[in-house]
Amino acid sequence: MTQTLIDITSKLNNLGHTVTCAESCTGGLVAAELTKLPGSSKWFNMGYVTYSNQAKKQLLKVNDTTLNHYGAVSEECVREMALGALIAAKADYALAVSGIAGPSGGSAENPVGSVWFGLATKQRIWAKHHIFSGSRDEIRTKAVEFALLLLYKYLYR
Repeated sequence: MTQTLIDITSKLNNLGHTVTCAESCTGGLVAAELTKLPGSSKWFNMGYVTYSNQAKKQLLKVNDTTLNHYGAVSEECVREMALGALIAAKADYALAVSGIAGPSGGSAENPVGSVWFGLATKQRIWAKHHIFSGSRDEIRTKAVEFALLLLYKYLYR
């Protein structure tokens, strides 16, 4: 993951762009990874850990209707989380993560390990879904890696 992080840092520095993140199940681990290398303050100003639905609504302006109809672990929610973070942080890119890290809390529709990812730019919002296996820590680690790869692939498309 270190080379991916070095490449993300380099690209953001070269572009003069900024990134933010909105996290639920990863609890700030994406922001921690993004800010691991020196100089990240040039392109990372703030992030949002919105573990509860109330925090998603209050800080990221996720619609109550979205949460009631689709739930926090949904494409619709991560799209709104990413857009809300992008606007609130006035960033160029926003990563959003919402899922079920377990060991409980899963359902038939959203089993433990189910994670939705959002990536927003000023032009578009993408969403991806993945189901990870493993312990709670393993699922969270894999989700962080997936989120960073999503940003990396966008930056180097």
